[in-house]
Amino acid sequence: MNKKFLKPLLISIVLSFISVTTLAINLNEIDGKALEVMMADGKAIRIVDVREPDEFAAGHIKGAINIPFEPAKSRVLKELQPQERIVFVCHGGPMGHELGTLLAKMNYPEVYNLIGGMKKWRGEIVK
Repeated sequence: MNKKFLKPLLISIVLSFISVTTLAINLNEIDGKALEVMMADGKAIRIVDVREPDEFAAGHIKGAINIPFEPAKSRVLKELQPQERIVFVCHGGPMGHELGTLLAKMNYPEVYNLIGGMKKWRGEIVK
């Protein structure tokens, strides 16, 4: 490889990495206890359950809305507002993390992912 291009390429890679990690910094990972505290603090909260509709219907966190993961990438930016406090919930955590990161990259200031998703949730479940 031509050394003339190596340094700019390396700089570009490092800056890309820094940009990606900086953009995702507003995604907060919270556990069930922290979510229960948030739900009780009186501030509005939007809990978005990204599991399939049948899983959501079988039991979900009180007040949650269902936006299944597959269409969620196209829906969340249309249906969720930057001024909202948003918590993503999935079955185990990674899908909520992915969607939360998407919103954090779009400068949504209060975006959270429930660590462990519904598998770890010990609070109230409604049907």
